[in-house]
Amino acid sequence: MAWSGVEERLSAAKNYWLATVRPDGRPHVTPVWGVWVDRGLYFDGLPTTRWGRNLAANPQAAVHLESADDVVILEGLVEDLETTSAELGDRVVRAWTAKYGRLEPEPVESGIFRLRPHTARAFTGSLDRGCAWTFEPTK
Repeated sequence: MAWSGVEERLSAAKNYWLATVRPDGRPHVTPVWGVWVDRGLYFDGLPTTRWGRNLAANPQAAVHLESADDVVILEGLVEDLETTSAELGDRVVRAWTAKYGRLEPEPVESGIFRLRPHTARAFTGSLDRGCAWTFEPTK
């Protein structure tokens, strides 16, 4: 599978399964809505949620797409962006509106979460047909 195919799946996905770690080390997994923009997954939510508190204590996370056939797994650091630039915020909101049509985030005014993967794995059709990627950290 080419990376461009993985990005197509990341852009088209409606639900993303976010895996975080509780303070006591137990895993926590929950579905979130998000959009794939500039090689980052932007997702919204309250920092008071279980996953928000987990990320505040440990920003390492994994995301898995909801799919029966193709598997995409990202691992990386989640940043709690307090604000974004107007240009980036506009692109995130436009992608969100096109995908969900409601409950748009306000990344410029209220911030948003962003996962930038350091590794990605994908499997298509069968678990013995997989690919893996490692990315340099981005600023």
